Amino acid sequence: MHDTPERARAIPLAEALRFWLQLGFISFGGPAGQIAIMHRELVERRRWISERRFLHALNYCMLLPGPEAQQLATYLGWLMHRTRGGIAAGALFVLPSLVMLIVLSWVYVAYGDVPVVTGIFYGIKPAVTAIVVQAAWRIGSRALKNGVLWAIAAAAFVALFALGLPFPAIVIGAGVVGYFGGRFMPARFALGGGPAAAAATHEPALIDDDTPTPPHARFSRGRLAAVVGIGLVLWALPMAALVAWQGVHGPYVQMGGFFSKAALLTFGGAYAVLPYVYQAAVNTYGWLTPAQMIDGLALGETTPGPLIMVVAFVGFVGGWQSPELAALLGAEHRFAAAALAAVLVTWFTFLPSFVFILAGGPLVESTHGDLRFTGPLTAITAAVVGVILNLALFFAYHVLWPRGFDGPFDGVSAVIAVGAAVALMRFKRGVMEVLGACAVVGLAAHLLLRSA
Repeated sequence: MHDTPERARAIPLAEALRFWLQLGFISFGGPAGQIAIMHRELVERRRWISERRFLHALNYCMLLPGPEAQQLATYLGWLMHRTRGGIAAGALFVLPSLVMLIVLSWVYVAYGDVPVVTGIFYGIKPAVTAIVVQAAWRIGSRALKNGVLWAIAAAAFVALFALGLPFPAIVIGAGVVGYFGGRFMPARFALGGGPAAAAATHEPALIDDDTPTPPHARFSRGRLAAVVGIGLVLWALPMAALVAWQGVHGPYVQMGGFFSKAALLTFGGAYAVLPYVYQAAVNTYGWLTPAQMIDGLALGETTPGPLIMVVAFVGFVGGWQSPELAALLGAEHRFAAAALAAVLVTWFTFLPSFVFILAGGPLVESTHGDLRFTGPLTAITAAVVGVILNLALFFAYHVLWPRGFDGPFDGVSAVIAVGAAVALMRFKRGVMEVLGACAVVGLAAHLLLRSA
């Protein structure tokens, strides 16, 4: 056993901050791709955390409402460098995407269609598909250690792909199976999948399977109450300021209130909550049009960061087009009004994620190695493999048949996707490297097709 928890402190904070910032710029591919990047960098290459500790944290984040990849970054940053590390990791995961979306949203509303941007996105989309396929392979090859776990993954895929069951139902079902499986077939549901996996040798990690929980990650009722209380204050203060400024029906107050509710309903990832956001933003509040919402989703899918960052686009366009804000701040300040709206909706959307991790993390750390908890989490990990595979097929369909199966097959996107998959899985090229190459190819192809 590693002698002290001091090993975790061997990870320099400055180096960790550089990694989290880099991740914020390269975290394409939705949660599957983002989790794959973190797994490759933190578990395999840098050996900052072991496979089991990584999966244990991931399973908890999968159970929460909100963007699981951003929450996983927050959790790992907190585990390595206390509260400041968690806040920095989670914030740096989101900030590059927020800045990019503000800029792209401004270009969108001010200048309309930009061929260069469209061409870059044309190349990135098939690369994203390849990243998700690779994520399913990488996580599945490690998580599915026996036939029972393979069966759970297959059932989750069928439940989503064929039956259309909601993601929370799949997670709950897998957790129930894992709970009883851990009691009656403990060898099959031990974290890692069985005795052979548990006995497998691996290079030591700075936070390894048997590294003791560091003092800051131990559960305390007082700390739990303090974190929840601070979270409520951080929500209430800006909301009270907005009400005092604009009244209870002000546009910023409406945005803050709506996205606070949406943040608590994002079980199953962004796709599960996007219909709710669409209905409110388009039909209820009229912040933007249906066509603008679809364009915003495209921007959200092809910029780094969690897909739920599409809320920044909704906020920006809503702020840009709001007659109330134009009257309040002046038409000459449309960009400032729109950018502030994007920042506010991002704040209210992501604040609960930080509270969930910083409050619940110590409880989760106290359970690793306890089969009563690891059994359900092992089953959930297996189900997630099926979910990721379903996501890969979803992306492939929309990329290769952009107008549906009745429309033409996009052969250029297929070539880019296959090339990206070969580069990632056969030649082990880096994600940023592959995305950059695909963006260049996509831009060239798009410009050639426009001129043809």
